[in-house]
Amino acid sequence: MAKYIYQRENWTDFIWAEDKIRELFGEVKYLQGKLSVIIGTLGFAQKEASLLDTFAADILKSSEIEGERLDYGQVRSSIARRLGIEAAGLVPSARNIDGIVEMMLDATQRYEKPLTEERLFGWHNALFPSGYSGAYKIDVACYRKGEMQIVSGAMGREKVHYEAVPQALVQAEMDGFLHWLNTDSGIDGILKAAIAHFWFIIIHPFDDGNGRIARTITDMQLAKAERSPQRFYSLSSQILAEKKTYYEVLQKVQWQTDSDITDWLLFFLSCMKNALLASEQAMGY
Repeated sequence: MAKYIYQRENWTDFIWAEDKIRELFGEVKYLQGKLSVIIGTLGFAQKEASLLDTFAADILKSSEIEGERLDYGQVRSSIARRLGIEAAGLVPSARNIDGIVEMMLDATQRYEKPLTEERLFGWHNALFPSGYSGAYKIDVACYRKGEMQIVSGAMGREKVHYEAVPQALVQAEMDGFLHWLNTDSGIDGILKAAIAHFWFIIIHPFDDGNGRIARTITDMQLAKAERSPQRFYSLSSQILAEKKTYYEVLQKVQWQTDSDITDWLLFFLSCMKNALLASEQAMGY
């Protein structure tokens, strides 16, 4: 009997209950349109400042989800330099921060380009330019060469939360994922972003950085859906605010006995709705 969703035959033939997500999906679409109208009323300087703040928040919060705290000033400065934005208080930025910024901007500013294996490996290399994750040397710019477990707890009392796709299957699973991602499947762009996030997390193809890259792929897909490289809401900030539920839902759906991802889509759409509302509020609306 399958323990994890990926152990089922044709596990990526995802299904969901349209009637359960319809209302929330409609609210997200409405709020996207409303935010677009609000952005159109902003002056150039205010729009640039909002863009810079959103990108910085997304990068900072995505790293914080994984327990890594980056320097706000360095992140903001690195983004401003790469986008050519005049901003007060720019400071030098560390190599690893520049790499994370380059990954995010490559995803959002060049969203129309296919996500190839080479590009994905470039992102991974940008995340870990030293070849180390903390004190541990990891395989960089390639798929993992060993098995992967998500565990918590003290040594000797570890709790296994998830065993990822076996290493021997990672290449084939990623080939299938990238083909789907780069092909027009007729799925709405928001839903495709949600599915891409879940699919990538289930494969867990790298030694480290899987969560951050999954969220970067999500941002790339949302930019593609909106046909805009500009970001004025931070999904990662909202995921951090709902981190406990984020992991609970992922864990619940990864243990599904079928490929029904309704619960994940509901969580994702709810996060998007809350992120859009937070952006509105920050702009004074």
